Amino acid sequence: MSKDKLKGCKVAILATDGFEQSELMKPKQLLEEAGATTVVISPGDAQQIKGWNHGEWGEQVKVDVPLAKARAADYDALVLPGGVINPDKLRLHEKAIDFVREFGRTGRPVAAICHGPWTLINAGLVREKHLTSWPSLRADLENAGAHWEDSEVVESGNLITSRKPDDIPAFTSTLIRALEERQAEVA
Repeated sequence: MSKDKLKGCKVAILATDGFEQSELMKPKQLLEEAGATTVVISPGDAQQIKGWNHGEWGEQVKVDVPLAKARAADYDALVLPGGVINPDKLRLHEKAIDFVREFGRTGRPVAAICHGPWTLINAGLVREKHLTSWPSLRADLENAGAHWEDSEVVESGNLITSRKPDDIPAFTSTLIRALEERQAEVA
């Protein structure tokens, strides 16, 4: 993959303790390999957040910008990693939901994987959208007005969703393509 593909793109990754390790770290790596700058954003004052990896605590990731200082307008896309703990905490955090809602309002890509779509529900972004997620979120998404399907990746407007870590290659390549299309529109 060309390192210049996404040169100049800044991608926000919103997460807190308990993010599914592979769902943050692998998309981050693939986006950076495509030339994007990734910025980990988290509520609170922590300088690092801890991942969840196969049923136990995993690696820590550096927080680049505290959520209180982050502006959605500064980023070209948003990634919402899953895991159960991370999105469950974020969906109850008003500033996190406002941050997600702002991306939805502006039409910039929002990519959520696994349990990440929980935050999309709380941000009011799922009604009449076609989405996928970890299977246990199906009823939550349908009750919020979404059309759920069991697919590797689903793109609906500016929302990109996937089910699980096995879907990360398709999830990330769909986000990269969406960013390339946005760059072409702006150019």
